[in-house]
Amino acid sequence: MPVYNFAAGPATLPNEVITQIQQELPSINGSGMSILEISHRTPMFDDIINTAKQDLRDLLAIPDNYEIMFFQGGGTGQFAAVPLNLATEHHRIALLDSGHWAARASDEAANLGLTVDTLASTKDTHYDRLPQLTASLPTDTYDYLHITTNNTIEGTAYRDLPQTNGTKLIGDMSSNIMAQRYNVADFDLIFAGVQKNLGPAGVTLVIVKKDLIKPVEHIPNILNYSLFAKKNSMPNTPPVFAIYATGLTLKWLKKQGGVDEMQQRNEKKASLLYDFLDNSKLFRSTVIAPDRSLTNVPFVTGDPELDKAVIADLTDNGLLNLKGHRSVGGLRASLYNAMPFEGVQALVNELYKFEKNH
Repeated sequence: MPVYNFAAGPATLPNEVITQIQQELPSINGSGMSILEISHRTPMFDDIINTAKQDLRDLLAIPDNYEIMFFQGGGTGQFAAVPLNLATEHHRIALLDSGHWAARASDEAANLGLTVDTLASTKDTHYDRLPQLTASLPTDTYDYLHITTNNTIEGTAYRDLPQTNGTKLIGDMSSNIMAQRYNVADFDLIFAGVQKNLGPAGVTLVIVKKDLIKPVEHIPNILNYSLFAKKNSMPNTPPVFAIYATGLTLKWLKKQGGVDEMQQRNEKKASLLYDFLDNSKLFRSTVIAPDRSLTNVPFVTGDPELDKAVIADLTDNGLLNLKGHRSVGGLRASLYNAMPFEGVQALVNELYKFEKNH
């Protein structure tokens, strides 16, 4: 029986990448040393990290005036790093509250002493749609506007970005980077934990305009953009294995046809599942159609006990990690780049059988 992992993160990796890691693990590049034990202060790792940066630049069409850096600490670390590095003029940021992770970013910025203005929120409708700006942003008021491009828990995603009227735009792209096309130049900074679409947990990607990187006083070195840019993301020992595995996944993405090909595949997978949900008499999507995510699909029966029975049935049939986030319940299927179309077909088939029997 095939097994399909629908986890929200750490998430499924391409089989080809897992196989390559397995083959190379005892001896990377014929060195006699494992990637788990090589020093980051070697030409071998310089090549790994620099190749990964170039592949990222190619896949995302990152302009030359943007710096690419690898951090530790996940997206949560960047909730602190971004305001510490960028909110240095007005000490005030704007935010669109689209769910759990946007709220966490707001809390962290406020904890650092910044003023956070939530300009729109869909909390009162259980985040079943995206918040939108209803008025132009005032000029020279905010250091930046923070958005979460894809909401892993709630299942919404931006396709059209808010108009910022000259205010810098920051995007938390952790759960849909490389899964759909965005224009990097529309953002001043993008950050993303790689453990959903790009690699294993342990490394966080930051893409930022070079002219925004400047020395900042009283900031921990581990969050300091200026230091990381100067040291090629290695002011201390970086997550060597995670960067290596991310590099392999980037090569895999190139072979598959890049971001545009991934978006087409993800649209096909998501459409299959949403079409089933929209025509089901037992299951329903929890998100308003125009704002639905391609990568994270929450759904419910309306009966928590029945939801549990569905999850147990799916698990018995090799369809794993479909329990919804603890804050919302129900079920959630994460359809990241490495999830094959066959996995979504298997999920829909089993949901159909369950509905027919109940």
